[in-house]
Amino acid sequence: MIEQLKKIFPSIIITTNIEQNLDMQYEWYLSKTKELIGIHKSELTNKEKKLLATFLHPYSITFPLPTEKEKIWEDRIHQKNHSKLEENIRYRFVYFSIANNQIDPKSFKEAINELFHAQVSVIWDNQREGIIIEETTSDRDEEISYEEIIDILMSDLYVKINVLVGPFQEDLYHINDHYHNILKSARVSFTYTDRNVISYVEAIPHILINQVDVAFKREISATVLKEFATDQDIIQTIEVFLESNLNISVAAKKLYMHRNSLQYRLDKFYESTGIDVRDFHQALPVYLALLANQ
Repeated sequence: MIEQLKKIFPSIIITTNIEQNLDMQYEWYLSKTKELIGIHKSELTNKEKKLLATFLHPYSITFPLPTEKEKIWEDRIHQKNHSKLEENIRYRFVYFSIANNQIDPKSFKEAINELFHAQVSVIWDNQREGIIIEETTSDRDEEISYEEIIDILMSDLYVKINVLVGPFQEDLYHINDHYHNILKSARVSFTYTDRNVISYVEAIPHILINQVDVAFKREISATVLKEFATDQDIIQTIEVFLESNLNISVAAKKLYMHRNSLQYRLDKFYESTGIDVRDFHQALPVYLALLANQ
């Protein structure tokens, strides 16, 4: 194969030293024998790039070299390989995004793997977004705290990181759809929240309200929030109260406010709208209205 490529692409370079500084003017591919094959970009058309990618693994200089397991996961995701998982293996996709130009992919992956008990697979969608694939053999395995992991990374690396933790899966039959759904859901959700870590379940209201047209969002906001739609004090109070699981003591502490002052604001909202956010069934539409109001 290499001899045939040499005849087609005179600029071809072949090396096994992945640590060297690779020429940015070349497109790089990784062979099954772990050789790096470089072809000058001037000799390649988009059609030829796609053709080469069918039997060689595209390799980006800025990304870490993919592990064997990562290549298997990429095949499963992008080529819709429906092979069954190993027996008793469960997995979940954990979306992450890094603020632009704050850390390179290689350094990020090294930092991530230092915080896990075993090496995890990382699939990059682009320079700043990707999926961590967490595998487990049992639903009794100790739950990983992504809040703690992200706190450590943000304080140690001084980078802003957002994470959406997907649900555990046990088959691969719809893995391509699931992969793209996690990416889309995360991108939508982080336009509605300033939290760094959320679960897929927590993202569902964001996903639903995002599918509503602008006119209907205005309708929801005006109908539920009424004159409080522009009252930032009341809006913040209700948001924190809902995020505190309807617990007045916790919310008052977060707001640095006396319980009675918080109660007064909730009563004021109830008297004007007829909606008592202390009741779960009435709090839910208020939460959706707050999202629509953003």
